[in-house]
Amino acid sequence: MDLGPIPTLVELFRADPTTSSLLLFGPLSLAAGQLLNSYVNGVSPIVAIAFAVAMVAFAVVATGHHAAEHHRRTLESEFGPAN
Repeated sequence: MDLGPIPTLVELFRADPTTSSLLLFGPLSLAAGQLLNSYVNGVSPIVAIAFAVAMVAFAVVATGHHAAEHHRRTLESEFGPAN
């Protein structure tokens, strides 16, 4: 399956490591922290799992948006901005 010119995670981390790290590892660490907090404090795991699923979904969507933005910038630097 060829994804064409979609940038890979490695390309994103090389181009903008700070933003890529925050968008990928920030939500994932929040999800892991919430799951651990739920386990340690005896809170219902349903709430923690729902939060973790939401954070993973956010990380996926935000990283995809970041990849699209990087791709747009790459195209604009190659062909010039759209009118």
